[in-house]
Amino acid sequence: MQKPFMRIPYTGPLPAPIIVPKNANTPTGAISALTNFLSAPRSPLVPSLPKSHGLTVLLTGAGVSVASGLADYRGTAGTYTLNKSYRPIYYNEFISNHEARKRYWARSYLGWTNLHKAKPNSAHWAVRDLGKKGYMSHVITQNVDSFHPMAHPELPTLELHGYLRSLVCVHCGNHLARKEFQQSLSALNPAWVDFLAEMLETGALDSEHPDERRKKGLRSNPDGDVDVPGAPYTTFRYPPCPTCLAKPPMLPDGSQSIVQIDADGAWSQQSTAGVLKPAVVMFGESIAASVKMAAEEAIDSASRILVGQGAQHAYRCP
Repeated sequence: MQKPFMRIPYTGPLPAPIIVPKNANTPTGAISALTNFLSAPRSPLVPSLPKSHGLTVLLTGAGVSVASGLADYRGTAGTYTLNKSYRPIYYNEFISNHEARKRYWARSYLGWTNLHKAKPNSAHWAVRDLGKKGYMSHVITQNVDSFHPMAHPELPTLELHGYLRSLVCVHCGNHLARKEFQQSLSALNPAWVDFLAEMLETGALDSEHPDERRKKGLRSNPDGDVDVPGAPYTTFRYPPCPTCLAKPPMLPDGSQSIVQIDADGAWSQQSTAGVLKPAVVMFGESIAASVKMAAEEAIDSASRILVGQGAQHAYRCP
């Protein structure tokens, strides 16, 4: 049997960076290099489009949000760096497995507190200022924390991997605000409300640093969730899509779906629709065609691309 080319997601060490120009290895040198990059004349290889002259597209990754108190993936204290066995939930697993969804939403319920409290940092504000000065045309981000659109709503942001600020129903496409969903989770899981309150009181969620959380029996992950070893995830309950509950949709095969709830309003396993998922692109899920097209158009209409704090690598998959 042929071995996979590599594990997905990739967790191996990344190569050391090559700094060009060499003097950009100091703050002063880096500022000078960035200034020259942003003000350089348009390459003759770039098509002369009315809106492209002199403008830059910024592409960002998880590293840009570390200063906001969020974990990253491959930094020195990143999840993939410290926990080689970490495995995120996959799209098909989430869609098809009720128990997997319980575990996901329980961990997400605990992790949402810190993510909800976190705010954009100086890097996001710097992007806003560059946009106001006319250097940036678009931001394309892999991040799901919504900090870019929060910091610079006037500078267009394309969120390649979606966002955690809302949920989407996989059956009817209805969107639901995460804040509203969090309140529903609290109503359905009073014991977990007490557990969350206890962790907040003891400061167990005050830090995103993996070592500090591990001392208190927690593991933090970059996607806004918290892993509690030995936690009774199977007891967790979650609500159905309210739109599907009110009017169950037709299924792709033409049959009528069923959306049932228990006495408290939690999604019932007898249901065939009404499943809500975070409005993010999960592993194994495709980026929406409209988002990919918008990103391509933004890049095609710009003079240059600036990559900020993200591991931009492509790997061959089996």
